[in-house]
Amino acid sequence: MNGIQIKGVTKRYQRGKQETLALQEVDIDIAPGEFLAVVGPSGCGKSTLMRLVAGLIPVTTGSITVEGNVVNGPVTEVGIVFQSPVLLEWLNTLENVLFQADIRGLPVKEYRERAMALLQQVSLQDFAKSYPHELSGGMRQRAAIARALLHNPPLLLMDEPFGALDALTREQMRLDLEQLWLSTKKTVIFITHSVDEAVLLADRVLVMSPRPGRIVRELPIDLPRVRGLDARRDQRFSDYCNEINEIFFSQGVLHRSETPPAAQAA
Repeated sequence: MNGIQIKGVTKRYQRGKQETLALQEVDIDIAPGEFLAVVGPSGCGKSTLMRLVAGLIPVTTGSITVEGNVVNGPVTEVGIVFQSPVLLEWLNTLENVLFQADIRGLPVKEYRERAMALLQQVSLQDFAKSYPHELSGGMRQRAAIARALLHNPPLLLMDEPFGALDALTREQMRLDLEQLWLSTKKTVIFITHSVDEAVLLADRVLVMSPRPGRIVRELPIDLPRVRGLDARRDQRFSDYCNEINEIFFSQGVLHRSETPPAAQAA
């Protein structure tokens, strides 16, 4: 296995006479089995980066190599999870997971056992025959993750997969995803706005600048696994989060609160 190499990648979008520079000179090496989180402000090109790795859009300059193969079209050996689970309402949970095999032209019947095993792994075995409208937001996202893993891809791309979930569900999904990753050791690229989420999940966090997106800091995360709820009490967790937030303060992405004059006078 060769992992992923992103070399000198720039992405420009052209709409008529208007040009948008989304990414500029991005260089990343991702080891096989690494959990990489990419955090940055809205519009910095995080999702663009994921789509480039998947081969859904072409690079403007530079190159991307996945498992030794140059990306010049859609990558087949990849699982993708978006912020919205995009389940088909007329299919039950099991059928939605098996839809991955169907669209790839794989023998659906032969993948049924694996689909059920994945549903058990994400605690949905009792909801295999339930339809999307009968599932909570977290359950729908678990089904989407199971679907992405059905064909056993070496690479999992996740674009703000927990962004639409409430805080408690999001925390549980974070715990569940870590357990799933530890059991499979897939290479994961995880896109997020959440500094906490990035630090708690990743082996390494890449911090991106505002558009045009560039990698401005790389932080290896030295926190023991499993990172359960207690990980937030580790001083290193606070230090990593503070370091990332300081970067965003320095870039003007975050602004420090000021005491109102009336409060100062009081």
